[in-house]
Amino acid sequence: MEVEKIIAESKTPLIINMWATWCMPCVEELPYFQKEVALHNATAKPGDSIRLLLVSLDFKESFPENIRKFMKKRNVTVEVAWLDETNADYFCPKIDAKWSGAIPATLFINNKTGYRNFVEEKISHEKLKKEIMAIL
Repeated sequence: MEVEKIIAESKTPLIINMWATWCMPCVEELPYFQKEVALHNATAKPGDSIRLLLVSLDFKESFPENIRKFMKKRNVTVEVAWLDETNADYFCPKIDAKWSGAIPATLFINNKTGYRNFVEEKISHEKLKKEIMAIL
C-alpha cells in the first residue's frame, strides 16, 4: 500500500484525506483543505510546507476519468491518489487503528514532531485551521 510508504517517509507535515466523489460531506470539505494548505504553504519556510494528499475511495469504474473530471469541474488542484483496495479490514488499520472505514476521514501527521491525529468526520473550516496549527 503506497499510502503507508508516504506516511512512513514523510519529512514534512502531511494531511491525508480519505474521500469519494459520491460523499457529500467529503465534497463539502475539499475547498477548505485546498484553501488552508495553499495559504499556509504560500508563506511557509522551506521544510515547513504541508503536503496534502486526497485518497479517493471511489469505485474502480470511476478511476481515473470520472475522478479527473470531478476535480477539474471543482478546481481542485491538489494531489489525488486512488485506493485500489476493496477490503476495509485490510486497509483501515494501516491508516489508523480507530478507523471504521467511514468517510470523510483525515489523518494529520508530522513525523518530525511525532504529531498524529485521526479524525473520522467532516471537518469544519475552523477545526481544520486548528489542526494545521497543531501539525506544525
